[in-house]
Amino acid sequence: MYYKDIAGVPNFESCEYKNKINKYCVCIPIINEGERIAKELERAKKSNIDELIDIIICDAGSTDGSTERNILETLGVNTLLIKKGEGKQGAQLRMGIYWALNRGYEGIITIDGNNKDSIEDIPKFIEKLEEGYDFIQGSRFIKGGQAVNTPAIRYLSVRLIHAPLISITAKKWYTDTTNAYRGYSRKYLEHPEVQPLRDIFMTYELLAYLSVKADQLKLKTCEIPVKREYPANGKVPTKISFFKGNMNLMKILLKNMKGEYNVKNIGGKSELR
Repeated sequence: MYYKDIAGVPNFESCEYKNKINKYCVCIPIINEGERIAKELERAKKSNIDELIDIIICDAGSTDGSTERNILETLGVNTLLIKKGEGKQGAQLRMGIYWALNRGYEGIITIDGNNKDSIEDIPKFIEKLEEGYDFIQGSRFIKGGQAVNTPAIRYLSVRLIHAPLISITAKKWYTDTTNAYRGYSRKYLEHPEVQPLRDIFMTYELLAYLSVKADQLKLKTCEIPVKREYPANGKVPTKISFFKGNMNLMKILLKNMKGEYNVKNIGGKSELR
């Protein structure tokens, strides 16, 4: 099915292999992740994750064969969403959020598709959503979490820059704020003062915004321990370039601190910025 000209949502195509089965879904944004996404889904299948939660691939237009139907169906994927409109990760997430809410899921978990994160920990996120938490941040840096082979520059950037700035903005301490392994309740995503389906969220803005808005609204939030493992050798799997990418992230953090992504309230009515 093709979705077109929906406000705040990139044009996209949905390929539904199964009907909605579970209460929650996990959205996995990818582009040309090759063996990495295959291995991640194999681990999920081995742990019966596809029986606990509907797996949704949010693809930005992969051309490496990793999203062929026979591969994804075999690995337990429920639906493939293919972005056709503009934007990067933020647009992929908006596509996934729109489709998931429209399909009736009560909460959404997100995880990167590069096989760095412990997809086996999804039951922990489901448990917290069932307990009524609205935002659940996965962290490798709290008790029970595991940070394996984390590059020194990334460790220092998260611990000394990103996490403090996000924590100041949220007014609650978070330890692993670049980690996209998270859970969001339907209540949070549909809150009138959140409104994630806006075209200003094109790259990493939405992750930063959703990291802080739940606490600003006094919703129920927490961190839970997860594992994030980088390869011991070879290229670090990431879509963020060292100089340009990190400079853009800093700009996003500062805009987020100033409230530039907030929904503006005028005369008791919400107005999108």
